[in-house]
Amino acid sequence: MTKTRRWTKSARLYSRAQRILPGGVDSPVRAFSAVGGDPLFIRRARGAEVVDADGHRYIDYVMSWGPLIHGHAPRGLVAALARTAKDGTSFGAPTELEIKLGEKVRSLMKSVERVRFVSSGTEAVMSAVRLARAATGRDRIVKFEGCYHGHADPFLVKASSAATSHGTPTSPGVPRKTVQHTLVAKYNDLRSCERLCEGFGPQIAAIVVEPLATNMGVVPPADGFLAGLRALCDRHGILLVFDEVVSGFRVGLGGAQGLWGVRPDLTCLGQIIGGGLPVGAYGGREDLMEFVSPAGPVHQSGTLAGNPLAMAAGLWSLGALTRPLYRRLARLGAMLATGLADAARDAGVPLQVNAVGSLLTPFFTDGAVRDYASALRANSLQYATFFKAMLARGVYLPPSQFEAWFLSAAHTETSVRKTVAAAREAMREVAEM
Repeated sequence: MTKTRRWTKSARLYSRAQRILPGGVDSPVRAFSAVGGDPLFIRRARGAEVVDADGHRYIDYVMSWGPLIHGHAPRGLVAALARTAKDGTSFGAPTELEIKLGEKVRSLMKSVERVRFVSSGTEAVMSAVRLARAATGRDRIVKFEGCYHGHADPFLVKASSAATSHGTPTSPGVPRKTVQHTLVAKYNDLRSCERLCEGFGPQIAAIVVEPLATNMGVVPPADGFLAGLRALCDRHGILLVFDEVVSGFRVGLGGAQGLWGVRPDLTCLGQIIGGGLPVGAYGGREDLMEFVSPAGPVHQSGTLAGNPLAMAAGLWSLGALTRPLYRRLARLGAMLATGLADAARDAGVPLQVNAVGSLLTPFFTDGAVRDYASALRANSLQYATFFKAMLARGVYLPPSQFEAWFLSAAHTETSVRKTVAAAREAMREVAEM
């Protein structure tokens, strides 16, 4: 019998937050609107667990949406932050830490010959697109349905019904003229991108893609898809931009580009390179990065870019990555994916689990999920029931069907077994809907 949990303090905090923060949160997915109910307020975390304001403990699979590959508050990271903070938290001037982290990134990701640190993934992709437009003298960009690249205006688009697949704004406040240069293709459908290049090739500055999609849930690239994009860009003089804000250093030491063996012209990073602190970066070919001010004419700046705390955290985080760690995380990911699939099958619930290394998404559907359209066929109401049932059993999941789950070095076989046991009970609740 599952112990009933009461979230009195979280409810009070949410009520209070709604009087000062829009919607009571500082990022929409935190509001639990996709699963119903009120969000939990987290008080503290350690290892693979978070503790909410009411003192309830949970095995955490959100892990700050990916960057905490070593778990919450690892001792080495906390010590590195404490040492750095003693000397100051921000200077608005260069530090050696920026050089060291840049050298570390370059040593692990060979396509990044030069790097510029920024403060968020949104800023990284926005800056990379500006650079691509300046370097090519072209205005149009191509993105893919279901791939998220932050909240900059050019990316808040959806495909229209027009044959040309011109984007239309998905948010009020985004002028149509802002997105008129954004073209939308279908993820894992190389032909849809070829058609755009055939029609607009001389006008396209960049193709921007998540090499491993994580924002419609985890959707791996189909065989040949990324290599096909590389060849298409080469043929039409277009720059290939990989958004590895989530996948970078999550799926391997060389990121998704290393895993699938495709070299982009520019790469956008975030998450792990700051050890969980606010950070982002974009980098790539030396000749392209030399366009960035003050080396070149493309303006981009940031008061807190290269913040010493974020640089120190990133150095520790990247320095602690090893191939044995990735192998262990992949084993745990496969163990969890298999356990979820078995639990659903035994309960008679349709489920597809997409998993790559330490990332996975269970889709409540009986068909394979390989693009945005097939992801949308997943039953979000079933996921909401599953989410609430797991929360009641002490497992904290992403509050949306269309997000990735993340494991960390702090997760163990025991924590995965506990999760699978909870999932067996939760799947029975889903089956009774």
